[in-house]
Amino acid sequence: MSWTKKQIIEQAFEEIGLASYIFDLTPDQLDSALRRLDLMVASWQARNIQIGYPLPVSPQNSNIDDPIETSLTNNEALVLNLAVRLAPAYGKSLSPDTKANAKMLYDQLLMEAAAPFEQQFPRTLPLGAGFKRTDQVFVNVPDLNPLVVENNDQMLFKNS
Repeated sequence: MSWTKKQIIEQAFEEIGLASYIFDLTPDQLDSALRRLDLMVASWQARNIQIGYPLPVSPQNSNIDDPIETSLTNNEALVLNLAVRLAPAYGKSLSPDTKANAKMLYDQLLMEAAAPFEQQFPRTLPLGAGFKRTDQVFVNVPDLNPLVVENNDQMLFKNS
């Protein structure tokens, strides 16, 4: 079962000490937290962190009851990092453990999003001492466009 944006927001308020069973959250507080959540995830997506969060086109189109299709680890990262962003606005200070966990989970998301750039070997790279064929000494660079369009507009691989 997926969480909703409202559940993430309520958990973040609970993390900063404003639990819904003690304090009733006003619609303005929920809307403000929803905008902060959307902005936080938008900044994450700018860093190529894709977590399955339905990001709205504009703040007016954001729905607090939208489901979030993420893992529980990603939900915890959302909750703790949103709590870090909300706490100063409510005059609350978070525990060092909460801040450390929020940073650790964010760093984990960054590591998962990081992918090394693909690079081709240059044609001048020798194959090395273990390569036994004598007719080829340098690396073959793969063809970057293996598709060919024939006269009848069919796409075929060059090898076939």
